[in-house]
Amino acid sequence: MMNELSNLEKIRKEKGFSRLELSKLSGVAPQTIQKLEQGLYNVNMVKLGTLVALSKALHCKVVDLLNTELKRIVG
Repeated sequence: MMNELSNLEKIRKEKGFSRLELSKLSGVAPQTIQKLEQGLYNVNMVKLGTLVALSKALHCKVVDLLNTELKRIVG
């Protein structure tokens, strides 16, 4: 588990959304959002459609949601 907040959780909190609100906006299940934020699901391995839905709801780029090591490769 990570001690620091995931990029998804950081962005969600910056935008002022609860997990339930983000779920309603994105169509992604609140349990999936929770597991991504807690590091139980690897955000770098999630379906692209899930990341696109979350990034659209959060008005950010998909790459912003990725873990730092993958961001260096992609970004």
